[in-house]
Amino acid sequence: MAKVQHQHRNQVRIIGGTHRGRKLTFPAAEGLRPTADSVRERLFNWLGQDLTGMAVLDLFAGSGVMGLEAASRNAAKVTMIEKNRQVAAAIKSNVQQLNFGQIELICTEAHSFLINNHQQFNIVFLDPPYVWQQWHELLDALSLHLLPNARVYMESNTLPVLPAGWEVLKQGKSGISRFELLTYHKIDTKYRERQDCRRENKIVL
Repeated sequence: MAKVQHQHRNQVRIIGGTHRGRKLTFPAAEGLRPTADSVRERLFNWLGQDLTGMAVLDLFAGSGVMGLEAASRNAAKVTMIEKNRQVAAAIKSNVQQLNFGQIELICTEAHSFLINNHQQFNIVFLDPPYVWQQWHELLDALSLHLLPNARVYMESNTLPVLPAGWEVLKQGKSGISRFELLTYHKIDTKYRERQDCRRENKIVL
């Protein structure tokens, strides 16, 4: 994925909610690729424009625009994860300028956050750099953090075959980006064991 090279490109705007039209700045960083306005508009038409009471997780925050869009739409809490310290500092500055009080920003790696945290969420945004491919490990860890009927947005240039339990509700594309809105149905342990045994051609009594 190309590095952002020009300062005038290091800007994105909030397109909905109480802070509609406010511009955000972010530093040039490898893999940092804000979701396009048109894609965000489509996503929030799927999710609804009012997120009052919702707990939201932006697991690869980047520019911060996805989490800030949720906050602008009255989400009760928005947790933003960003491992790059310079990028996280820019997000912190934008949060302070916009005076959002419901945002928690954590500078750590996405999988580490899921392993070491027990929060659960109604909405999750997954928009990692295109070169990142650890989807199955991430989705397995994420499944423990989802409230009933949670929605998970996933975006990349190539999306994975989903593990058992995941369902695609909506999907679309924009340029080379592909995106899906998912939900997760909990699978009981015995069912999973039977599926594994079937794949191994074993007989289960």
